[in-house]
Amino acid sequence: MYVIYAIINCEFIQLVNFIMEKFVVWGEYCKDAILRREPYRKEHLNRLTSLKENNILVTLGPTKCNRYVFGIFNANDESEVKELIEKDIYWEMGIWVSFEIYPWINAF
Repeated sequence: MYVIYAIINCEFIQLVNFIMEKFVVWGEYCKDAILRREPYRKEHLNRLTSLKENNILVTLGPTKCNRYVFGIFNANDESEVKELIEKDIYWEMGIWVSFEIYPWINAF
């Protein structure tokens, strides 16, 4: 993909979206997540920014009640998404306590 990126530069994102599958992540926060996440929030957001810039993360965030997390990822397979979630500081520190991954088709 890096060779293609170098050749067609601005079209790289479209090509990645075509090649990679999309996955929906639905998870749950721990109790008192707003308070418990604070020491890790900057690291978490910096990582998400990097994933977004590299077209791996489409979107991610809490539901309004702050009980659940919802995200959409571009990845080659479900195990890649699982690894991305499990390497996040929120998972490592128990801020996210569970998650499920679903392959998703972006119909329009």
